[in-house]
Amino acid sequence: MLSVSLGSVEGVIDVSIIIPVCFQNPLKKFAVEFIKKVLLLEKRVIIPVTAIIGAYHIATRYIGVPRADARKILVELLQTRSPAFYPHINIDTAVESLDIASIYNIESWDSYLIALARGLGTKTIYTLDRELEKIPEINIEIPFPQSAVKEYHEYLKTLIAKHLKKT
Repeated sequence: MLSVSLGSVEGVIDVSIIIPVCFQNPLKKFAVEFIKKVLLLEKRVIIPVTAIIGAYHIATRYIGVPRADARKILVELLQTRSPAFYPHINIDTAVESLDIASIYNIESWDSYLIALARGLGTKTIYTLDRELEKIPEINIEIPFPQSAVKEYHEYLKTLIAKHLKKT
């Protein structure tokens, strides 16, 4: 079991939960509120530091969020230095992650979240990615209203299409 200063952990946050805080969209207010609760330890949920880096990559590269805007918001999150941030990636977790990715034919980032959750003694991953539902021992939790998630996905399709035309 991995050690963490939060004691028992309810779950692990995926990149998809962080991205909405980086720009105006139908999920932003929900994402800000959820992450605020996590950072203040009102919810015992881990945010891998690597998820912040991944959120920057996806927000700027695929969604077209201006780099300076994404950087500012994500750095402000990190500067809270909340104990909810999980900075460790150990070799055993990385090996387990690769095993999970190869067994279930999923992306290595997703398998890392599963390995991390297992190591922290939880089965819950907070995500918008329904692909993870196929992993039997993992519970997917979408912490936002379903109607807002649907609206967000429609909004993203339009935004990504505009961004692809520019590039």
